[in-house]
Amino acid sequence: MGRLAVILGSNALGPGGEEIAAAAAAQGAAIVQRHSADGAFVLPHMIDHEATLRPLLEQGCDRVLAIGSVGSLRPEELAVGALVCPSDFIALNLGDSIFGDERAHSAPRFAPRWREEVIAAWSEGGQAPRDGGVYWQARGPRFETPAEIRLMAAHADVVGMTIASECVVAGELGLDYAALCVVDNLANGLGEGEVSTAAMEADRATNAERLREGLEAVLPRLGAVGR
Repeated sequence: MGRLAVILGSNALGPGGEEIAAAAAAQGAAIVQRHSADGAFVLPHMIDHEATLRPLLEQGCDRVLAIGSVGSLRPEELAVGALVCPSDFIALNLGDSIFGDERAHSAPRFAPRWREEVIAAWSEGGQAPRDGGVYWQARGPRFETPAEIRLMAAHADVVGMTIASECVVAGELGLDYAALCVVDNLANGLGEGEVSTAAMEADRATNAERLREGLEAVLPRLGAVGR
């Protein structure tokens, strides 16, 4: 087995983000900051996922643990701070592929066996994530309207802006891909007040500490540098 790559999302760019990256790197994992390029923040719909993922092959990686920040579509089941390891996704308005021929007709998915390993390791090492659920990818960068959230909530459990696209490209490159999603907010219209980036910062800081502790406990179980 090759090396593990950990892809960090927007929840690792705020307070505690450097500690999260350091915790993963200390275990020998290759680290990717999804939203960072040359020190600048990259909006979700502008991320070049092939450019982000292809260098991992040169670093000997064969699997990816992707950390994502999501909004909960089910506040009664998935409160702020919950962890979800999705088993499927909806991304109807996206057409991501690294191919320009018939190979683009792929059937993407989260890697089942690798996903099971992630869930088992996280359950042993800390807060057990929810096993399964549907991730709905919106294009972004804006937040969704309450009407859009009502539509999504009929079919999915969490909403984000990157994981589905990243999963498709990772699979085409031959990388096993599993995602651990951290609920940083309730989706627009499901909580009190308006959804905003500023309102999410306090919860993200708390979640960042939990995420750092989880990675420190879990990565040795996952064999970050191969086994």
